[in-house]
Amino acid sequence: MRKYEVAFIADPDLDEEGLTALEERVKSWVEAGQGKTLQVDRWGKRRFAYPIGRRTEGYYVFIQTEMPPAAGLAIEYVAWTIGLGAGVTSLVTSPRAIPPPMPAPSGL
Repeated sequence: MRKYEVAFIADPDLDEEGLTALEERVKSWVEAGQGKTLQVDRWGKRRFAYPIGRRTEGYYVFIQTEMPPAAGLAIEYVAWTIGLGAGVTSLVTSPRAIPPPMPAPSGL
């Protein structure tokens, strides 16, 4: 199992119920790919550096997951094919970098 981060930007006009439903849909895709959700970070509403479509801000959500290697691509494929719906501006799945172990000190 590898660690991934699934990030999406939701429509800033969504209410709490709509945002939770969107979050649950993404988490169900993770579980369908034999993965598990480790942590959900809601960053809140942020202004974009440049417009995406006609939007200038969105609600950022980051979900830390553990999934088999192919599951990250599968989630993006499902999101692209079926679409997350009108509530999502963008969705990205990226592997989490694991820092290399520190070398043992030598000759102290």
